[in-house]
Amino acid sequence: MKKLLLLLILISCSTTRDENTPNNKSLNYDDLIQLFNDWRNFENPPLLDGAPNYTKERFDNDQNKFIKLRERLNSFYIEEWPINKQIDWHIVKAEINGYDFNYRVLKPWERDPAFYQTIWMYQSDVPAHEGPTNHGVLEFWMYEIPLDKDSENRILKELKSITPFLDQAKKNLIGNAKELWDAGIQNFRDQIDNLIYIRRTLNLKEDNKINVEIDRAISSTKSFITWLEKESKNKTGPSGIGKENYTWYQKNVHLLPMTWEDEVRLLQRELDRAWSSLKLEEHKNRDLPELIPANTEKDFKNLTEEGVRRFITFIKDKDIMPFKENMEPALREHMGKYVPEDERNFFNIGLHLDPLPLYSHFVHWFDLAEIRDNPHESPIRRKALLYNIFDTKNEGYATGVEEMFMHAGLYNDSPRSKEIVWIMIAQRAARGLGSLYAHANEMTMQEAGGVHVKWTPRRWMNREPHLLQFEQHLYLRQPGYGTSYITGKYMIEKILAEYAEKLEKEDREFTLKEFFKNFNDTGNIPVSLVRWEMLDKID
Repeated sequence: MKKLLLLLILISCSTTRDENTPNNKSLNYDDLIQLFNDWRNFENPPLLDGAPNYTKERFDNDQNKFIKLRERLNSFYIEEWPINKQIDWHIVKAEINGYDFNYRVLKPWERDPAFYQTIWMYQSDVPAHEGPTNHGVLEFWMYEIPLDKDSENRILKELKSITPFLDQAKKNLIGNAKELWDAGIQNFRDQIDNLIYIRRTLNLKEDNKINVEIDRAISSTKSFITWLEKESKNKTGPSGIGKENYTWYQKNVHLLPMTWEDEVRLLQRELDRAWSSLKLEEHKNRDLPELIPANTEKDFKNLTEEGVRRFITFIKDKDIMPFKENMEPALREHMGKYVPEDERNFFNIGLHLDPLPLYSHFVHWFDLAEIRDNPHESPIRRKALLYNIFDTKNEGYATGVEEMFMHAGLYNDSPRSKEIVWIMIAQRAARGLGSLYAHANEMTMQEAGGVHVKWTPRRWMNREPHLLQFEQHLYLRQPGYGTSYITGKYMIEKILAEYAEKLEKEDREFTLKEFFKNFNDTGNIPVSLVRWEMLDKID
């Protein structure tokens, strides 16, 4: 009897372990790569009338396939794998969780009209476009003018998809998110302007097939705007996803170990710290002359040229990070353009005083140059992660180095420039804080924008209607993005501290150059996973 009881207990334990614990030791890393490829093929939707299919019927029909993919993932036993390969498994898990969250909660194809924007005129400064983006975008910035034959065929195909895609959108968009609905209308007004610009830029014969499709796309976009405006009157619901959903999303998709409440505390602390540090810096600099803005095109050209020289020299001569030949060209492509004083937005105000704070943030372009020139050895980390999972790494890194470079001596010859750094940190903390309350449905998008404006020093956000609308709309569409600048920055500072302590314990010297090399070698993955790899432990 005792033997039978023991057997039953063992069977019970074994069953529980099989159901809940990845335990198939026969599966290896190559199997994970195959799963990753199968997953990415699944995630890319089939076409309906030449456009991506986001109908409810398609999602519901695919749910069993999704469940099987998730079961395959959960069948892996990874505890004995090297840490870098375990991390890759967690990346795939995060993406699968992202799909699940979109299917259950976010549903951009049902709630978010901007999801159906097709025309993109610029390259994002992160690995993929910010926010939920459909699979059928037309990346006009990638085309070389004049178009060759292959390019003509490709852009024609992409233009032809716009009308059926917007027709599909009218059926799919059944959500009740009032602010997402209203804000999304502007995206399509912009789309019309962009289509007109494309037509003018291509400068083709009037009866060219491409012009015909552009005109058709303009007409269908206008019709879509009319439909959105009409339906807007019936929309009454909240656009935020709520605190509980927000926390689940951050922990399970973006892999940020923080609750909504944790993020509020962190961003408020960072906002207070930026303001107080700014005031102390202003006091220290009170006897120094103010920075003089570049108010002519010639002065701006001289300022930015000198800015590039100072920035590259600092990186090379001060051993900040390994210097690569693709860095300076990447920066030079994004030096900025002269803007008259009365037209400057938040970022242009600082750019025309000293470009280095913004150029520090432009390590973004170093990241993208590396993706292009030196793809990561892991196929899973080689391209952009889905659902903006890269945000804490890319935005947190770009924001973090603004302050790190300052402390490392970038402005020893220009103390007043430090004030710009603190203003930029305050602005990012303020806009992120507002976005948190918007997702909790404790503030409207407009009220969140009010926090953004009020707590940006020197009133640099006061004449920002377009940028303000764009940023708060994006953060409401993409949970966690508005806070990633600060949460990612905090996590990177934590990694630096823990990494330095680890080296000290091992009686090894800490160097900033080695830190940034090891940090960037991990790829564009959530900062929490970067931490595991750099500390060589999973906790």
